[in-house]
Order: sequence, then structure tokens, then C-alpha cells
Amino acid sequence: MTTWLQSLVGRRIKGRAKVKSPAFEYVRVDSIADALAAHAGVGGDAVYLSGGHSIVPSLALRLQGPALLIDLSEIAELSGISVDGEWLRIGAMTRHVQAITDPLMQKYAPLFSAAAPFVAHPAIRNRGTLGGSVAHADPASEFPAVALALKAEFEIVSEAGPRRVSADEFFIDIYETAIEPGEILRAIFVPLPVAGQVIGFNEIARRRGDYAMVGAAVQGVMTDGVATDMSITLFSVGDRPTRAVSAQEALNGRPIDAATIAEAQAALTTDLSPTDDPEFPAHTRVHLARVLLGRVLSNLRTVA
Repeated sequence: MTTWLQSLVGRRIKGRAKVKSPAFEYVRVDSIADALAAHAGVGGDAVYLSGGHSIVPSLALRLQGPALLIDLSEIAELSGISVDGEWLRIGAMTRHVQAITDPLMQKYAPLFSAAAPFVAHPAIRNRGTLGGSVAHADPASEFPAVALALKAEFEIVSEAGPRRVSADEFFIDIYETAIEPGEILRAIFVPLPVAGQVIGFNEIARRRGDYAMVGAAVQGVMTDGVATDMSITLFSVGDRPTRAVSAQEALNGRPIDAATIAEAQAALTTDLSPTDDPEFPAHTRVHLARVLLGRVLSNLRTVA
């Protein structure tokens, strides 16, 4: 969290400031075109509402004060899960719980299914959306890291038309993505699993449902006992989900045994550079990341 935001949140929470949002107008739209027009109609002084679990607290703390709140929940083209060629298309309004219950998600995006039970609590998962989570880009959230590990692509729509952005280019900074003001995330595209696909997910948190102190999402391919195309991402270790490039390289082309896992764990020193926190020193976070990566790599499961 950036210094100015930490300071503001700290002052409001410690000072028990009014948790009441400023006045705003509200509109529910039923098409992306109407949403874009509504946003443009107030000169961009608007916020899109999907699940609401990030925006509503932000409004209450007066971290945002838009003139207009645009509810996207009735837009049909933001919903639905389907196979589209070699991709699984996941509508941005897909609820967290659907990652657990939907058969297509379970079959073609099992890493999302593995991560979803770690996200907050059932009441949140029943309302929160996958699109809202990745667009919010909280560096301690599970779904942005999963999308990065899956090498997902994001379909973003503006008045100029749609465009697709890879996950590696989508997450820019804390709470910052490639979505430009006024644009809408329409869908997440995940490559379909290939033969020998393996996945792993875990996190360390003080209590189940709390934000993770550190988390890891892994996907790769095992062919004749040898790892290829390993994709490792960690979260709650920096200002965005972090790809562990050196750890990936330590695994590719080798069997995943104790010696290889140890090399991947050691490589995290190169991959991670978390900031120091008086309550959670950087070296402690890196140590936990190493421990967690060892657990995940030791318990990879085959999904295709």
C-alpha cells in the first residue's frame, strides 16, 4: 500500500471518522454501451460497481467520491462461462463461488477452483466477482495471482472497441491495472489445460479467510517425470502479483524432487524484494514464501 493511502486509511480508522459515503447518483445499466455512455456523460466522474466488496468500503471511507455509481450487474455479456476455441471464457461478473461450483471452471480452470475456498468467507464469495477482484488488483488477493499463473488474458472494452491484454502486462502497480479510466473488463480468457497439466495452490494466513501473509499459485506440465512450462506466482509479497522467474527456471527441464525444490526455494531471493514492515520484516516474508513454495511443489496434482 502506498504511503499516502496508508496514512489516510490509518487516520480514518484510528480516528473513527464517519464511515458514510459522500452523496452520489446511482444507475443500473443493461449493456456495456449504456455503461460507457453513462461514464462519459459525467465527464468520467463515475465508478463501476460489480460485486461491491471493494468499492463500498472505499466509498464509506471516502477514499472515492464519484458523482455517479454505475451498476454492471444486469449486463448479460459480462456473465457466463464457456469454451471459446482453445480458451475458457469467464465473464467478468462470474461470482467467486462459481469457481468452486461450475463444472467448466472445475474442468478447465481448476487453479481458480483450488484458490476460491481461501478467499474470505462464503458470504463474500457468493457476491464477489472474479472480474472485480482482478480489476481491483489487491496485491494480497488470490485471484490476480491465479490469473497470472494461468497466463490469462483480459478482454477490456472501451468506446473504441475491445482489446486483450496478457496477465503479465495487466497488473501494473498496487491497485493499478491496464484498464484505463472509463474502460470495462468484459471477460477473462484462460488457456485450456494440456496433457500432463499440474497445479498447486496454498497460502499462509493468521486465520482462514484473512488476507494472506504470503501465497503461491503454480501451474506447469509434467512429461515423463520432467517439469516444463512452469508458471509460479506469489502474492502478498510486493505491489502486485509476482512472477517467480528464477524459481521457474530452476524447475524447467528437471524432475520435481527434493533437490530441485530446494533450488527453486533458494531462487526466490532473486525473485522477491518485499518492503520492510516493522510488524512483518521483509526477510520473514521471503522465508515464509520459501516454505510455502516447498509445500506447493511437493503437492502438485495432475488435472489433465
